[in-house]
Formats: sequence, structure tokens, C-alpha cells
Amino acid sequence: MSEAISYQRCAPCGHVWYFVRSFCPKCGAREPVTSRASGAGVVHAVTIVDRAPTPDMKALAPYTLVMVDAEEGFRLMAHGEPGLAIGDRVAGSIVELAGRPIPFFKRA
Repeated sequence: MSEAISYQRCAPCGHVWYFVRSFCPKCGAREPVTSRASGAGVVHAVTIVDRAPTPDMKALAPYTLVMVDAEEGFRLMAHGEPGLAIGDRVAGSIVELAGRPIPFFKRA
């Protein structure tokens, strides 16, 4: 299991993004650079999931999902500790939830 949240950056145009791709979604350049994020960020949005989409996740409901603006300049959706609010500074890592590696944020 990965120990850190990874992101990609385009060397030619400087664009950053979260989902792994073989090309830059902004300029189309090939061979982006993959880096580890610090995990630091700010909560952009929060929701509580009561009706989970799978039996594995149903066992964890209710749970918190957050959109986080990472310090490195990308936004990602992740799980978060209960009680997070928009504007909270957070620290993230990869944890195992329902048998899968998932980004997870706690109040910093």
C-alpha cells in the first residue's frame, strides 16, 4: 500500500493534477512527473454519506467525504474524520478502508 498521496505535474506547462495519466490534461505533453504530496491542504467541501454504494462501505456508514485543495495546487476527493468543515486545514495520508488504500484527511 502506498504511504503517501501522489500527484502529477507537467514539466512544459506546469499544470498539476491528481489522477494518474500518461499525458497532461491541459497541454497534452507526454511523460508527466509523479511526486508525493505533503498531505497538507484546506477543506473545500464536505458531505456525509449515509447510504453507501457497496456492502463494504455500508459497514462504515455514516462517513465523511471531503474535497481538499492540496498545498501543491490540485483538488481531490477523499474520506475525512467526522466534524471536518469547509476551511479547515487538514493533513492527509493513505489508509486502508474496506480493504482498499484510500486518501484520508484529519484536522491539522
